[in-house]
Amino acid sequence: MGRMESLKPEALYRRCDPEQFQFETTAELDDLEGIIGQARAVEAVEFGTAIRREGYNLFSLGPSGTGKFKIVRDFLMQKAASEPIPPDWCYVNNFDDPQKPRAVQLPPGQGMGLRQDVEKLVEELRSTIPVAFESEDYRTRKQVIEEEVKEHHEKAFEELRRQGQEKGIALMRTPGGLVFAPVQKDEVMSPEDFQKLPEAERERIEKDIAALQQQLQASLRQAPQWERDGREKLKVLNREVAIFAVGHLIDELRKKYTAIPPVVEFLNAVQQDVVENVEAFLNPPESPLSALTGNPQSRSSKTVPFFRRYLVNVVVDHSESKGAPVVYEDNPTYQNLVGQVEYMAQLGALSTDFGLIRAGALHQASGGYLMLDALRVLSQPYAWEGLKRALRSGEIRIESLGQALSLISTASLEPEPIPLNVKVVLLGERSLYYLLSQNDSEFNELFKVAVDFEEEADRSPANDLLYAKLIGRLARQEKLLPFDRGGVARVIEQSARFTGDAEKLSLHNRTLSDLLREADYWARKAGGKVVAAGDVERAIDAQVHRASRVRERFREEILRGTLLIDTEGAKIGQVNGLSVVQPGRFAFGHPSRITARVRLGQGEVVDIEREVELSGPIHSKGVLILSAFLGARYSSDRPFSLSASLVFEQSYSGVEGDSASSAELYALLSALAETPIKQSLAVTGSVNQRGEVQAIGGVNEKIEGFFDLCQARGLRGEQGVLIPASNVKHLMLRRDVVEAVEAGKFHVYPVETIDQGIALLTGLEAGERDGGGNFPEGSVNHRVEGRLIALAEKRRAFGQPSQFRGET
Repeated sequence: MGRMESLKPEALYRRCDPEQFQFETTAELDDLEGIIGQARAVEAVEFGTAIRREGYNLFSLGPSGTGKFKIVRDFLMQKAASEPIPPDWCYVNNFDDPQKPRAVQLPPGQGMGLRQDVEKLVEELRSTIPVAFESEDYRTRKQVIEEEVKEHHEKAFEELRRQGQEKGIALMRTPGGLVFAPVQKDEVMSPEDFQKLPEAERERIEKDIAALQQQLQASLRQAPQWERDGREKLKVLNREVAIFAVGHLIDELRKKYTAIPPVVEFLNAVQQDVVENVEAFLNPPESPLSALTGNPQSRSSKTVPFFRRYLVNVVVDHSESKGAPVVYEDNPTYQNLVGQVEYMAQLGALSTDFGLIRAGALHQASGGYLMLDALRVLSQPYAWEGLKRALRSGEIRIESLGQALSLISTASLEPEPIPLNVKVVLLGERSLYYLLSQNDSEFNELFKVAVDFEEEADRSPANDLLYAKLIGRLARQEKLLPFDRGGVARVIEQSARFTGDAEKLSLHNRTLSDLLREADYWARKAGGKVVAAGDVERAIDAQVHRASRVRERFREEILRGTLLIDTEGAKIGQVNGLSVVQPGRFAFGHPSRITARVRLGQGEVVDIEREVELSGPIHSKGVLILSAFLGARYSSDRPFSLSASLVFEQSYSGVEGDSASSAELYALLSALAETPIKQSLAVTGSVNQRGEVQAIGGVNEKIEGFFDLCQARGLRGEQGVLIPASNVKHLMLRRDVVEAVEAGKFHVYPVETIDQGIALLTGLEAGERDGGGNFPEGSVNHRVEGRLIALAEKRRAFGQPSQFRGET
């Protein structure tokens, strides 16, 4: 097997040639039309908004910062502008049952008009009705009714007086009431004179007085009826006058709203209630507040509790709308979604009415589109259940959480539900979408359209130009300096670095926008008129510097000898593995020493990390795979008599991932073959049971992490990193690494198999089996197999054949 060549500098970094662009700066470019790399998502949005079937709401899924909110919102705004404006909705008093206000639908923009018309009507009634009841005709007719009642009383008393006079008895008014007394010579007799009369005369007078007293009692019993008849006649008169005063005013409104039957029905109810409560217009009740403050404004129809019953509460107003609504609710609490009934405090008491009903986001978005952050909805108590309930029922029912959960029995309003016709668009991470899909059976019925946003796009000349237009658009939107061709090319190269793939471009708009803003800052600070490649480079370096404190502390401890990492010499059973550490958003590579020890045993490869529960399941899987590889390759026909231990030295936290499995296998092979591994090389890559090295993540950071350590100790030309060959397409290494490779001071080796890797690490041929099934003498594989055969013989020599029966 010949010596493997390291990668050429051009394979380590895919440049973007500025000369491919025909513009000088992005100021010359038109705005980007359409969206880069999101054809699937756009198609899903178009489908989801066009299909008008139950349950076809949308869930926009993808990482935060990919611009999914803006993309979806812009699409919805454009679509909604050409769609019809939905109706207005009002709540009015239910005069039959005030606890159940009625919902009234009006054509768009007419809700506020009805409200103003009714307010004007009430004010006019408050002035017109008293005037009508102060008219000469009303006073005359009222006086006639009062005279009739008075006449009944006078006739009854006059008749009693006449009868008494005929019998010598007078009817007198005293502080104790009406009394009858005998009269002699036109004067009331004194008790002494009455006793002087003959007995027969006294008896006659007493009998006459008793008869008159009975007639008086009968008249007094008749008096309340006369009063009632008078009041009834007066009520009929008041009703007649009120109808006359009210009718023509309400008739005008009825004619205006004759095409809206619910409004006509409401006006009819207003007329009937005004007529029945006309006394309130003649003697307006004061609100408690106005009685205390004396503020004349508090006596308006809006504040006097009695007159509020006639007003109109406009909960959805589309008078300013230019199409279907597009609503984004930033704080999707239960009340903010479905609406609520507020309460008003007066003198320490809480009260409410239909005028305190407040609409929620579902009301405002009905007839259009509602956008919600899925995580925020799920974070609010009962908001998710409230949203699903409204979508299932197709109506918005306003009730407090206490009512909805049957936790309280306090009397409150029960507003009439309003029909719901809305497309809901949830926005969230993919993990949240999959969790809901798996654990909420209703979710798949209500959100049938997944709008899946890509995180990256293919890197091609066509997409490079589109990306340049995107940079130009963002620069104009953010009022940044234009970017020249070099600056655009450097941004594109860094975009590929963001994705960890030289063949892709990042679609993470937030990260891109941050880079553009910071590059603009450095360009302005230097007095530039455009943003050049150097400004972008400085912005990148500044970002790394601000976030690299932890990385520098790790490197410092290695250089001081606290963390033991060798970058020269050779050691048996010891290899430099590479891992990625990510405190926050900044990720960096970090070398770790991996060691292996072997002895006679029963075929066990002990992962010390797993034994002490510092190993994640993927890492444990990688160790089990390499154990299977060893057994299959070297001990397929004899007992696997190995006991080996593997450990990440100086690791005091969890280890996860299988990217170190190839390094662990190299350490084991070195320990078995008793062949030292070059410490100037570091390794990353996972391994399968066939000994093939597989791709891993963070390859750029891992290479740079080991390079930085080697550079700090001094590059001597033999240092380098072994990476999976399948990771070569992901390489977008820093400029200083590329320059070191170009100068022959550092190397990056693409490895496809464990045999290639162990040959590089040891400097010995790995060896392949010949026709007789034997490895070449002196090769690493020959040494490993020989060691395992020797261990098996020793195990057999201990005289425990019974344990090996059936082994092959």
